[in-house]
Amino acid sequence: MHERERPLALLRRLEKKIDNFMINLEKMDLAEYMELRRSPLKMLYVNFISGIARGLGMAVGFTLLGALVIYILRQLVIFNLPLVSSFIAKIVNMVLQQTH
Repeated sequence: MHERERPLALLRRLEKKIDNFMINLEKMDLAEYMELRRSPLKMLYVNFISGIARGLGMAVGFTLLGALVIYILRQLVIFNLPLVSSFIAKIVNMVLQQTH
């Protein structure tokens, strides 16, 4: 009996590992990936759309970040802090000199 239990336990562990492997393969959507690899036009389309989404995300993120920085700088000017105001004035003067 003892000799028979070992192979059965080994088979059960192997079966559990195979089941986990199959579950992980299904989670990876390997079949969809292989289908995508077989169709270059579909791959180009998917990459094009994802590129547009990334570009749009960067543009929106940069716009929001820039607006936040400008808002903070405007608040600092309103508070009229001596060091900050003189620093901002120097930056404005440098920009004006570069444009003329």
